[in-house]
Amino acid sequence: MIRLRSAPALALAFCFAAASGLAAQPRARDLGVPFDGTPGPLNAITDVAGVEVGHATIIRGEGKLVVGEGPVRTGVTAIFPRGHANHASVFAAWFSLNGNGEMTGTAWLDESGILDGPIALTNTHSVGVVRDAIIQWQVKKGRGEGEVWWSLPVFAETWDGWLNDLNGFHVKPEHVFAALEAAKGGPVAEGNVGGGTGMICHEFKGGIGTSSRITHGGYTIGALVQANYGLRRQLRIAGVPVGKEIPEGAFRPDEDGSIIVILATDAPVLPHQLKRLARRASLALGRMGSISGDGSGDLFLAFSTANTVPAERNKAGTVQLMNTEDLGPIFAGVVDATEEAIVNALVAGETMKGRDDHVIEGLPHNKLREVLKKYGRLVEK
Repeated sequence: MIRLRSAPALALAFCFAAASGLAAQPRARDLGVPFDGTPGPLNAITDVAGVEVGHATIIRGEGKLVVGEGPVRTGVTAIFPRGHANHASVFAAWFSLNGNGEMTGTAWLDESGILDGPIALTNTHSVGVVRDAIIQWQVKKGRGEGEVWWSLPVFAETWDGWLNDLNGFHVKPEHVFAALEAAKGGPVAEGNVGGGTGMICHEFKGGIGTSSRITHGGYTIGALVQANYGLRRQLRIAGVPVGKEIPEGAFRPDEDGSIIVILATDAPVLPHQLKRLARRASLALGRMGSISGDGSGDLFLAFSTANTVPAERNKAGTVQLMNTEDLGPIFAGVVDATEEAIVNALVAGETMKGRDDHVIEGLPHNKLREVLKKYGRLVEK
């Protein structure tokens, strides 16, 4: 973890969580939570070759909210489907389980089935600045050969206004650039980092989580979530009603918040099949107990690195297509990896005090283990 401080005029505290060199922290499997399926070596979205993830985390101030001054509990997470160096596009598709949220660039995804450039995640009121900063970064860096004529980047948000000075507009282009530059392969920081810094999940501290699965045929499915949804009483982990067993600290009468799920795979699937993969993330939310309430923006995107999208005009490309009857194990991998990514976000989320001294407790690890043991679901190490 590298902590830097910006110029005094900005008075911002940066915490760049790169995808390597991280301090060890427990994950759901370390606590004895049982999951189906076989994870990849890192149990992260970066198990899909080429995928890179970076975070820029902004934490400043405490006490009473003063709009424009803080407290600030927010950040940016960036995902590169093929890494910094490879500018080739990928096939992609998206799905909205409930649309009370924003994911930009989706009209072109529907039209073309092509994802061009990085994906970014942050808070609701930073949609414009993050989208524009991605374009600025692409123009500065160059994308392929020659001038960047146009870009319709994909950016998604969830609301962090319970802990963060949301209307202070603290996410700036330099934070987006920092997240993009920090993106690397390898282990991925989880919990209170990047876009997940101020997020709440089932009324525990939520944030960023990731997981992966190796499926039949050796294909890899990776999931990364920005988890900010759900009520305590709904929460189920490994089929156990954890939320009802640990009710302390619940404060919401109705389900509120959102979740973004980014899915990566090296399976040779095309956009219409990726749409089917994206839909399956809904089943993981169901396992966790979510009903995808009216106030929730539950938006999912899936991309595949297997095929090279034809880049030259007047020249046809060749792509591989997976038999639709072979997709079952891929679907299972999506559901299993997404479920574990959400639990990893909960396990990694640490107690945070934010605006107006609002405190969101992290999921207590010892109590989680006690509840799992009570129901006969604890995996003893």
